[in-house]
Amino acid sequence: MPDPDNPDLAELRRRRALTEDGARPDAVARRHDAGGRTARENIADLVDPESFVEYGRFTIAAQRHRRDVDDLIARTPADGLVAGTARVNGTPCAVLSYDYTVLAGTQGALGHLKKDRLFELIERMRLPTVFFAEGGGGRPGDTDYPTVSSLDVRAFALWAKLSGVVPRIAVVKGRCFAGNAVIAGCSDLIVATADTSIGMGGPAMIAGGGLGDVAPDDVGPISVQEPNGVVDVVVADEAEAVAVAKKLLGYFQGSTAPGRGPDQTCLRTMIPERARRAYPVRPVIETLADTDSVTFLRERFAPEMVTALARIDGRPVGMIANNTMVMAGAITAAASDKAARFLQLCDAFGLPVISLVDCPGYMVGPDAEAQALVRRASRLLVAGAALRVPLVAVILRRGYGLGAQAMTGGSLHEPLLTVAWPGAHLGPMGLEGAVRLGMRKELEAIADPDEREERVRQATAAAQSNAKALNAAQLFEIDDVIDPADTRAVITATLVAAGNAPQGPPRRFVDTW
Repeated sequence: MPDPDNPDLAELRRRRALTEDGARPDAVARRHDAGGRTARENIADLVDPESFVEYGRFTIAAQRHRRDVDDLIARTPADGLVAGTARVNGTPCAVLSYDYTVLAGTQGALGHLKKDRLFELIERMRLPTVFFAEGGGGRPGDTDYPTVSSLDVRAFALWAKLSGVVPRIAVVKGRCFAGNAVIAGCSDLIVATADTSIGMGGPAMIAGGGLGDVAPDDVGPISVQEPNGVVDVVVADEAEAVAVAKKLLGYFQGSTAPGRGPDQTCLRTMIPERARRAYPVRPVIETLADTDSVTFLRERFAPEMVTALARIDGRPVGMIANNTMVMAGAITAAASDKAARFLQLCDAFGLPVISLVDCPGYMVGPDAEAQALVRRASRLLVAGAALRVPLVAVILRRGYGLGAQAMTGGSLHEPLLTVAWPGAHLGPMGLEGAVRLGMRKELEAIADPDEREERVRQATAAAQSNAKALNAAQLFEIDDVIDPADTRAVITATLVAAGNAPQGPPRRFVDTW
């Protein structure tokens, strides 16, 4: 047994204590006064107790040529980057966090080397990762290593190469600029507090580029970054951010004990009978999923398309759905971007996809085409065709045109199972539009406008009768028509049946946009 009074052990304990928050009460107090938590507080909240193994605890800022070493030890512990391995929800993972109390969370020379080390270990050990990315970008004050460009830093390439290898969740609170923003932007999911500002360049870079003086909070505030799709989940504070990060990690950590869902019979009355009446699709998703298991992503970006992670009978799944409350559920360019990336996320990490279809088709018209609709809309078809994970499609009400095909992987027969609810209708395009197009000459021959519109109504009613889901099922265009209350059970049974199917290697494709 080593002597507890051994001078080497005593020095270790002293130096170790200097790396902890307790050694810098003033810095910690300033952080708390600003409404934030320290890096170590966030990590302690995230990981399972006594599971964190830290790397590079004793590193300091590379500024020995301009500052006293003892000062650096006291004021720049871990070079402002706390990093290591741990367990979250009982499963191994990696955790990294910039420390805003150390030089505003800037990226130091040794911090970059620590990231290199951790990123290589993450790949070797296939560790899901949470990265607290707050900070001001590259640090110009490091003097110990000669550099001209600093462009040979490998950390960003190593982090980017982890895309599709392990799930990576970035958590951002406050200001996140330049290199820190790249860490967040290259992640699979971003959780950010409401007071966050994210930008590829901070105020100093903006001013240096001759673009004027911009306050840090005005660079890329949440009011901008949430509706443009940069941030996946917006939360009130770091405590909620950690809770959400834990929940998000859980989706990539496998199945849990089967969870209970709400009363399924209420699904029978959630969809209005009138095809043109909008309704919220969120309650449908929450009813199909295990109680309290749903996390909606990018809610304010392209809200006509809903994307969510959830559990059904304990099994993690991805869910996409058309939201008829916006654009009648038509697929816009932005909606296709949103859904296509989400499919790639689910496919990369083995999450089955449940598609809830109530789609009048792709959005059309000159304004839509001005958004590069042809290229962007095609993304969803290309991503769907590359899916290796199980896909189950449920036609809730309308399944029309190329948009409905895109929601079902490109064809009604691409999913493992395609079912419809009793009131659903399917067709090559919106029924009234199809009538007006197919009967154009006949309608033009009717002089009386009232008579003409009555003829359209009659023909549309006949087309709607023919387009019923039961008729599509008679011709085996879909697999079944089911009681809405049975949807959860049918999805569960299909995913169980698909459980042992080999996934195969990733299918490479060239993104259309």
